[in-house]
Amino acid sequence: MIEIWTEKYRPKSLSEIYGEDENIQKLKSFVERKEIPHLLFAGSVGTGKTSTAIALAIELFGDSWKENMVEMNASNENGIDVIRNKIKDIARIKPSNPLGFKILFLDEADQLTAEAQAALRRTMEIYSETTRFIFSCNYSSKIIPPIQSRTVVMRFRPVPDEYISKKLQEIAENEGFKIDDESMRALVEVSAGDMRKAINVLQAVYTSGEISPKKIYEIIGYASPEKVQMMVSRAINGLFDEARDIVDGMLIYDGLSGIDIVRSLHSYVRSSMISPKQKIEIIKALADAEFRIVEGSNDRIQLDALIARIAEIGNTTD
Repeated sequence: MIEIWTEKYRPKSLSEIYGEDENIQKLKSFVERKEIPHLLFAGSVGTGKTSTAIALAIELFGDSWKENMVEMNASNENGIDVIRNKIKDIARIKPSNPLGFKILFLDEADQLTAEAQAALRRTMEIYSETTRFIFSCNYSSKIIPPIQSRTVVMRFRPVPDEYISKKLQEIAENEGFKIDDESMRALVEVSAGDMRKAINVLQAVYTSGEISPKKIYEIIGYASPEKVQMMVSRAINGLFDEARDIVDGMLIYDGLSGIDIVRSLHSYVRSSMISPKQKIEIIKALADAEFRIVEGSNDRIQLDALIARIAEIGNTTD
């Protein structure tokens, strides 16, 4: 049976959480006092919110953490009935552990309706003796102020590149293989601060039997940097047909979608040495192309229009 590496290498203690020193110090102080308030973890995907909640539960409850932590996903059940019935029933049960409380971890809490959140606020107050709530969300602005005021808000930032490299290297050593420098740079680039994504891509690449930047970009659905660079260079210099041929190759032979290509272009342009004026205009053009493709426009027509726009930018800006 193949183990999923994101679970196999999930942190078992707060000290194993990378890149969140300030938040971890606060949580460790709660563990020392054997008491925690309601918490709100806010941040983008893959930044360690769920792993931190589990590590906190392990440090508080030890081997019995699974009996003292209930995990729910609000994106599946986000209505007021869930609060009134399921969550209320869970919250009112008194745990048997020495601390006298359990943890109810509510993932994607920003998917709860405003009505459900209002009902949850009252549940938090009534059952605070027996249950501590930990909310996880991508956008704290979608959590109503009464809940925010009843929690300690902790913001999770994208995981720094050096910590992603360190974690991937540890996994590779443990699994008995090596990652070359170019492949590591590609893994860090495509993960964009998302540790879970980085580990998933590493496992997929390892399973494929070929650890290389080419395979990494292929698995993640990114165009190769070399092709993107060639396409942008030709487009800026007004060589529309040559740039279009490269894009056609990405669509037909590489199997990429229009969105894949636009996002690959965005990643390249942001870090390229293109002049500031050109970079600004190209990114605006990329945003327009992505919006139109997402709204249902034809990929090839929009990509042709994007190339034409980049050619125009190259002709009219410094």
